Amino acid sequence: MFKHRHPYQPFINEDTTKLIVGTLPPPRFSTGDLLEKDVDFCYGSYYNSLWLYINKIHNLGLRFDNSEAAIEERKQFLIDHKIGVCDIVDCCERDKIDASDLGMKNIVLRDVVGYLKKYPNIDTLLFTGGNSKNGPEYFFRKHIRDYGLKLELISNEVPRIHKFEMPSDHIKCKRVVKTVSLTSSSGSANRAIGSMALYKQLKQSDSNFNTFDFRVMQYREFF
Repeated sequence: MFKHRHPYQPFINEDTTKLIVGTLPPPRFSTGDLLEKDVDFCYGSYYNSLWLYINKIHNLGLRFDNSEAAIEERKQFLIDHKIGVCDIVDCCERDKIDASDLGMKNIVLRDVVGYLKKYPNIDTLLFTGGNSKNGPEYFFRKHIRDYGLKLELISNEVPRIHKFEMPSDHIKCKRVVKTVSLTSSSGSANRAIGSMALYKQLKQSDSNFNTFDFRVMQYREFF
């Protein structure tokens, strides 16, 4: 049995307005066995990297290696754009050492609502995956039930958008937080993208259009 503990603390600042919420990075980030192009930071896996899409959207010229400079580049981007990261899984156990969300068991969640209370400027959660079992939206729905909260659907188009109202000590001061369930950056999501009507339409219009382009198009609005 492998004890898979999240290697990074949440990265949040006082002026953070958007919070990226995933599950866990691949086990090698917990064991320190990084690949040559991995970055030792949130979403640092080169082969499942949100940063590849952000790099393309903003033309950042990011480094993809184990250097401290690569880490600082990503931190600076997040600070400049008032974006934070707080994955919802603190730790889990695995029979097999891999990055599969379905392979997680005896899962301990982080108190994301607690972080929302601590950082009141956050108004948007960006889930790096949807409501499939052991995905970030799936866990968040379970998490907020403990607070008597639930998600209200705003848009059922991909990416699905919901909202919920944070509890407040001030009756007249309502705080609504929006959630966006982005298509996962994982290669395993490519099949799902390929079955989407919008993707098929865009692919038919341009044979060079691919799943990378689809994610860039989707993520651009939120990053």
